[in-house]
Amino acid sequence: MARSVEPLVVGRVIGDVLDMFTPAAATVFTAHYGSKQVTNGCDIKPSAASDKPHAQILGPPDNSTGLYTLVMVDPDAPSPSEPRLREWLHWIVVDIPHGHDATKGRELVPYMGPCPPTGIHRYILALFKQGRAAEAGGIQLPNGRANFNTRQFAAQNGLGLPVAALYFNSQKEPALKKR
Repeated sequence: MARSVEPLVVGRVIGDVLDMFTPAAATVFTAHYGSKQVTNGCDIKPSAASDKPHAQILGPPDNSTGLYTLVMVDPDAPSPSEPRLREWLHWIVVDIPHGHDATKGRELVPYMGPCPPTGIHRYILALFKQGRAAEAGGIQLPNGRANFNTRQFAAQNGLGLPVAALYFNSQKEPALKKR
């Protein structure tokens, strides 16, 4: 929701997953898991994020298409080939109309909640404005969840730089001990 990208730079979202971008002034992007709002760098337990978030695009409408693509990835998932260059894909929703939430879009890749095996993982929600090329040709479905690359996906589908992004941290919850 913040207009500054500083938290995204500090959290290494810009650099590891996204290139430097200027947030769209008229676009307000929010995401909530239940009553918990996603703010950059906040902690959310996997159990609290098992259901897809309420992701909403607000702000005054602009004169262009007004459709968006939302991508959620985990860049900290282990990848045997090319560590730190690939992400684990958790969700893609396309054709989200401006002024609405992700449920009004078309889910290309079903939501998969956080499931960090060990350590702290970042989960990034990147919002892209769809251009005419993306609408005319449609968004291409990725090959799978593993070894996803947000930059490549955006380039292949004519999405350009994001207009907004949020991220949260999550780590494996301790198992309940039986007595």
